[in-house]
Amino acid sequence: MLPPRRRQLQTAAWILLILAGMLLSALVAGRIAYAQALQRQAGEASALLAQRAQVIEQHIDRYRIMPAVLSLDPQLRATLANPGDTLQRQRANERLVQLNFANRTSTLTLIDRSGTGIAASNWDQPNSNVGYSYAFRPYFQLAMAHGAGEFYAIGVTTGVPGHFIARAVRDERGGAVGAVAVKVELEDIRSDWSERGDVVLLSDNHGVVFLSAQPQWRYRMLHPLPPDWQRELRDTRQYQSQRLRPVAFDVQREIDGGARVVRWREPRLREPMLWQSMRLAREDWTLHLLRDVTPSIRAAWIARAVAAGAWLLAVAVALLLVQRGRIAALRLRSRQELEKMVEHHAEALRNAQDGLVHAARQASMGEGQSLEHLPQGVSVVDSQLRLVAWNQRYGELFRYPPELLQVGRPIEDLIRFNARRGLLGADPEDAIRRRLDHLQRGQPYLHERERPDGTVIEIRGNPMPDGGFVTSYADITAYKQAARDLRTLADSLERGIEQRTSDLQAAKGEAERANRSKTRFVAAAVHDLLQPLNAARMYLSSLRRRVDDEQGRELADHIEAALAAQDDILSSLLDISRLESGALEVRRGALPLARVFAAIDSQFRILAESRGLRLHVLPTRAWVDSDEVLLRRIVQNFVSNAMQFAPREGRIVLGARRLREGVRIEVWDSGPGIAENKRELIFEEFQRLDTGVEAPQRGAGLGLAIVRRVARLLGHRVAVRSWPGHGSVFSVEAPYARAEPAGVAASAAAASSAAPANAAPSTQAAASADPDSPLRGRTAWVIDDDLHSRQAALGLLGDWGCEASGAASAAEALARAGAQPPPELLLLDYRLGESTGFELGTQLEAKWKRLPPVVLMSADVDPTLRPRAAERDWHFLPKPLKPAALRALATRLLARGE
Repeated sequence: MLPPRRRQLQTAAWILLILAGMLLSALVAGRIAYAQALQRQAGEASALLAQRAQVIEQHIDRYRIMPAVLSLDPQLRATLANPGDTLQRQRANERLVQLNFANRTSTLTLIDRSGTGIAASNWDQPNSNVGYSYAFRPYFQLAMAHGAGEFYAIGVTTGVPGHFIARAVRDERGGAVGAVAVKVELEDIRSDWSERGDVVLLSDNHGVVFLSAQPQWRYRMLHPLPPDWQRELRDTRQYQSQRLRPVAFDVQREIDGGARVVRWREPRLREPMLWQSMRLAREDWTLHLLRDVTPSIRAAWIARAVAAGAWLLAVAVALLLVQRGRIAALRLRSRQELEKMVEHHAEALRNAQDGLVHAARQASMGEGQSLEHLPQGVSVVDSQLRLVAWNQRYGELFRYPPELLQVGRPIEDLIRFNARRGLLGADPEDAIRRRLDHLQRGQPYLHERERPDGTVIEIRGNPMPDGGFVTSYADITAYKQAARDLRTLADSLERGIEQRTSDLQAAKGEAERANRSKTRFVAAAVHDLLQPLNAARMYLSSLRRRVDDEQGRELADHIEAALAAQDDILSSLLDISRLESGALEVRRGALPLARVFAAIDSQFRILAESRGLRLHVLPTRAWVDSDEVLLRRIVQNFVSNAMQFAPREGRIVLGARRLREGVRIEVWDSGPGIAENKRELIFEEFQRLDTGVEAPQRGAGLGLAIVRRVARLLGHRVAVRSWPGHGSVFSVEAPYARAEPAGVAASAAAASSAAPANAAPSTQAAASADPDSPLRGRTAWVIDDDLHSRQAALGLLGDWGCEASGAASAAEALARAGAQPPPELLLLDYRLGESTGFELGTQLEAKWKRLPPVVLMSADVDPTLRPRAAERDWHFLPKPLKPAALRALATRLLARGE
C-alpha cells in the first residue's frame, strides 16, 4: 500500500490530468465550432449581399434606359441644335418635367456640348440645374467621349446625393452635341438594411462609404486615400464639402471567401463583427455587410461546454469501469478471504470440539479443572448416563444445589430436578424421555430453550469416542434479543412505509378531488356569469335598433366592447381551469398552416383596417403536426396583442419560417416594444404592460398565460423578442407533419385565397331593420330559467317581427304545450333547474308528436353538447348569444320550413 502522502499526490495528479484533458477538449471543440459557425455566418452574409446587390442593380436598371430614349427625343435634340432659342428651351423644360413625373426620377437635365445645363425638370425651382456647368463631372465627360457615363455624387445645385446616368445626344452626322443626365436617388433601397442588427455599407471605387442606414458610417474611408485619389475627389467634387473621416479596426481572424472578423474602434462597435464584401462590377462599387458574431461565440461556448461534459462523462465511464474492475477484484479477494476465514473457523470449531471432547475425557478421568476455562456450561456423562464431570458455569446456569452435583449421580436426576422447576415446558415427561434417548443413542443434537424468565439457552450435545456424552450450554439471550429488536425495527419501518404510502395516496386523491371540485366550481361560476352577459348582449342588439343619433351609437359600441372584454375574461378563466385540470382535449394531426392563416386573416383584417393598421399575412405551404383549434388560439392571441399595442398606421406581419425540425410561426408588430425585464413576466396570469395605444381596451392579462399553457400541452416552444421603441415579435414553433394528406394542400390553398371573400357579415348589418324579414309573423318559444336572458331573447325576436313567448321552467313549458299548438321555432336552454333541455325536448316531442326546429343554448363549455344536439337533429348556439348568429340561424331554419 502506498504511503498517505504519495497517495494524495497521485490523486492530485490524476485530478490535474482530468482537468487538463477537459480544458484541452473544450478549447479544441470551441475552436472548431467557432470556425464552422463563422463559416456559416459568412455564407449567410454572402447570400444576403447577393440579394442586396440584386436589389441595387434592379433599382438602377429601371432608369438606365431613360437617357438612351431621351437622347432620341426630337424636342431635346432640337433644343441642343438651337441652345439660344428661349422657346425651344422652355419646351424642353416642360418636356423634362412631364417625363420626370411619369418615371418618378429625381431630376432630368439637358446639358449642351460645353457642359452647361440648358433645361431641367427642376427649372422652376430655386435649386435649378439650369445654367450650371457640369463639364467637370465624370458622367458628362464619359458620355461625350464614349456615348454613356455613370457617376455617384452629391448634386451641385440640390445638395442631394444620387447616381447620375448620362447618354450623349448626337446630331445627324453622329457627333455629340450634348448629353441627357438622369439622377437616381438610392435612399429608398436602404430602408431595410438594419434588419437583424446588420450594418450594410455601399462604397465607391475609392473605398468611401456613400450609402448606409446608419448616419455615422456615411462618408467614411475604409482605407487611406493616396494623393492622386484625393486630387480626383476634389476635381470631380464628388462629395462636395463633406468631410471624409477614416475608420479604425483590428482584424482578429481571416475566413475563407474573403470574410474577416473585425473589432471596430471607429465608429465604435461593442461586439466584434463579421465583415463580408461583394463587388458590383458594373458600377465599380463594393457592398459590405457587418454582422455580429455573438451567435458564433455563443455556439463556440456551447461546444466547449458540450466537449467538457463529454470529456467528464468519458472520464466518469472510464472511472466507473475501473471501479467495477476493482470492486470485482475486491469481491473475489473478499470471497477468497471469506472462504479462508470459514475454513479457519471451521478448523477452529473442530479444534474446539475436539478440545471440548478432550477436556471432557480428561474430566472423566478425574482432571475436572480442564473444563473451567470454557465460557459455556459443560456436563459429561459416562456410558451408563452418570455424571462424571462438570464446570462451575454449568452449575450457575441451572442453579443446582451443591449436594445434587455429585460424581456418579444419574443424569436423569438433574433433568427431573429441572422439570420440577418448570424448565422443560408443559410436557416434562416427554422432554425427559427425548433427552435420555439422545444420550443413550449417542447422537449429536442442537436445541434452543427459552426459560420462563426469558433466558435463552443453546444446548449442543456430542458423543465421546469411548462412550459417554458431553453437553455444552451457552447463554444466547443477548443475541436473540438483538435479533428480535432488528425484526421489530424492520416491521416498524415496513408499517411506516405502508402508512406513508397510504397517506400519500390519500393526499393525492384529495388533491385530485379538490382540483375536480375547483374545475366544476369555475365552470358553474362562468356559466352563471355568462347568463346576464348573454342577456346584456341581446338587450344591446335591441337597443341599437332604437338609437338614431351618433352619440348613442358610439355609447352602444363602447358597451359592446366592454361586454366582449368581459366575455373574453370569463372564457380565459375557464380555459385556465380546464388546462390545470387536464380536461382540455388535444387532437393532433397534419395541419396546413395556410388554413390557420386564412382564418386569422378573415377574422382580423377588417378590424385592423378600422384601427388604421396594416395587417400582412404572408402565404405559406408548410404543414405542421398540431391541434388546429389550439394552434389558432395561440396565433389569435399574438395578433390580438399586436393590434392592441401597435400605433395607428402601424404594421403587423404574420408569417412562417422553416427551421430544421419544424416551422416557427411569427407575429411582428411595430408597437412600443417590451423591456427585457418584463419579457418573462408577461406570460404570467394577470400581468399587463403599461404601454400601448389601446390600454383602456386591454383584458385581464390572461391571454399570454393561456398561450404558454396551451403551448406546453402541445409540446410547442413559445418565445418573444423585442426592441424597445421599435416593436416585438411573438413566435411559436411546431414540428413538421409526418405526411401531408393527399389532395388537401390544394383545398387548403383555396381556402387561404378565398377566406377574405367569405368573411361573416357585420353584426350591425345582421341586426338592421328589415320590413320584409322572413321572421315576421312567425311563432317562437324561448324556454330559459334565467329571467334576463329570456326577456332579452324575447325582445330581440320581437324586434325581428316574431310572435315570441317564453317559459321559465320545464313544468311551465309542458303545461303550455298541452294547451297551445307547437311554435315554428323553439329556443331551448340546456340547464333548466333540476331538468335539462334534452329531457324537456323528449317530453315535448311526446306531446306534439313532432318537434319544430330546435336551437339548444348553453353557457357550459362542454364539448359533448354540440354532437349530442346534432344526434337529435337540433342546432346549437353557445351563450352569450350573438344576435347576428341567432338571426341568421333562425332565418335559415324557418326559410327551409324545418
